[in-house]
Amino acid sequence: MNVQEQIKKYINSQPEPKRSDMQQLHMLTLQVLPECKLWFEDGKNSENQTISNPTIGYGFHTMKYADGKTREFFQIGMSANKTGISIYILGIKDKAYLAQTYGKELGKASVSGYCIRFNNLKDINTNILEAAIRYGVEVTSEN
Repeated sequence: MNVQEQIKKYINSQPEPKRSDMQQLHMLTLQVLPECKLWFEDGKNSENQTISNPTIGYGFHTMKYADGKTREFFQIGMSANKTGISIYILGIKDKAYLAQTYGKELGKASVSGYCIRFNNLKDINTNILEAAIRYGVEVTSEN
């Protein structure tokens, strides 16, 4: 199964309204990154044990760790969680930036250093979410 098929299967496995929200977010992210590399992480380790929620990834950047090692990773991620959806904006060095810049205008969402978590798409301002995604892509494309 290729990545597009894995993504479609994952989104379709979600209950409504999460499935429709994730489909809308998938299309929004593809509009921001139309030619991006797509990823699908199934959330399982090498022993096939579930260690995280499955995640759809968009874009490409190289993350550099404190020990000097690098790892190729996606720029933007989307994952279903028990109560809603998480959007990951990876590679932002200032861990307060997302909350300070987008938190108040975003709506009913929890914003951490790299994650925007919300229950339903209707609860947030998608224009502000799109701006946060665009910022994340821009800053990680510079690195």
